[in-house]
This record gives sequence, C-alpha cells and structure tokens, in this order.
Amino acid sequence: MTISAMKTVGEMAVEIPEATRVFEKMGIDYCCGGGKSLEEASFKAGVSIEAITQALEEAAQSRTGDGEFKDWQAAALFELTAYIVKKHHVFTRDELDRLEPLMDKVCSAHGRNHSELLRVGELFQGLKQELITHMQKEEKVLFPYVEQMEQAAGNHGHVAMPFFGTVRNPVRMMMVEHDAAGEILDTIRKITSDYRVPEEACISYRTLYQALEAFERDLHQHIHLENNILFPRAIEIEAALRQRDDAIV
Repeated sequence: MTISAMKTVGEMAVEIPEATRVFEKMGIDYCCGGGKSLEEASFKAGVSIEAITQALEEAAQSRTGDGEFKDWQAAALFELTAYIVKKHHVFTRDELDRLEPLMDKVCSAHGRNHSELLRVGELFQGLKQELITHMQKEEKVLFPYVEQMEQAAGNHGHVAMPFFGTVRNPVRMMMVEHDAAGEILDTIRKITSDYRVPEEACISYRTLYQALEAFERDLHQHIHLENNILFPRAIEIEAALRQRDDAIV
C-alpha cells in the first residue's frame, strides 16, 4: 500500500483501520480533524511525516482481524449503525453514568486544592447533556433513515422524502456536534495536562482521569466511524436513490 502525505488522516483511518491506534499514540485527530492531510497533521502534532508513514505501514502489516478493525467501508450500513449503537452508544451512556458521581466525589474532596477539577466538572456536565441528546437524535431519526435508504437501494424500493429534506442536513448537524464534543474533551485534556494526576492523588482521582482518557479514546473511534465512513456512504446512497427516481420520472 502506498501512503501519500497528501492523503487525509480520515482516508488513512478508513483504508487502514489499525491506523487509529497510531494516530491516538501520536496525538493526531483522526475524527473531527480527519479532513487534514497527513502532512498537515504531522506538522501540527510535531511528528515527522516519515515517522507517521513508517508507523502506518507497520500497522497495515499487522492486522489483527478482530471486530474492532472490521472493514466497515465494505459492510452493510445497518451493520455499522448497529455496531455504533451497541459498541459506542452503550459504552458512552454507561460511562457518563459512572463518571458523574465519581467526578462529584473527586471535586468535593480535591477541588479546593486543585481548582482545575471544578472546571473539568463543568465541562463534563455540558458534554454529558450534549452527547445524550446527540445519540437520541441518531438512534431515533438519522440511523433509521439511513437503514431505510439502504433497504430501498437493495430492493429497488422508494423512500419518502424525510421531514429534514436531505440526509445532508442531519449529517451536517451531527458533525457540528461532534466538533463541539471534541473541543470539550480537548479542553479537558489541556486543563488536566494530559490527564496527569498529582503525586498525592487518591485512587478515585486516578480512576477519574484514567476513565476520562479512555472515554476520549472511545469517542474518537466513535466519531471516526460516523464522520469518515457512515455519513459519506449515506450521502452517496441518497444521491443514487434520487438519481434513480429522477430517471424513472
């Protein structure tokens, strides 16, 4: 496989699913920032393009074949939406419920000496409300419509015009909300100095930061699957359906 510095980070994450681990390790945003070229992303991360290229080549040669790295570009969209809900939406809801009382406990015990915790708590509450509403819209509106389109494309059926006009509209909104969630987590990472705990930190403090970092990693993968794979494919299917319908008329 030829890895070009001009290819986008998102393209590489789609072509080499294992690349997401490389990007996480190197601090490269492959979900919301997936539109940047490898060259631009490497410069921003302070990593040489040669180092990224070598790491990507090694990742491509060490495919594990497990579910995490399934070729979602080739899978049915109903499989992808089901995977996103089962793997990422369930994890997100569970972790939000787990992290909220843990956050309150740590802020109450250590907020006086570590004021950044109070800001982290505020940001977390905003993130929680944002993500809960976001996932509900995907599960109740966007994902069902994507699945209907895919079914219509497969059996030469017809899909009624949705109330939102075109799938591009909810996709655009979801991507804006992805950016907002990504910015919140990026701010939390900066405030916590990359989740670095003080030497005197208790086990709850350490657990909180470890959980927040794991939450961030999962959300990056979650957003990547939607921004770089699901949404572009949904837009393509809708365009093909409408072209077919226009030809029939």
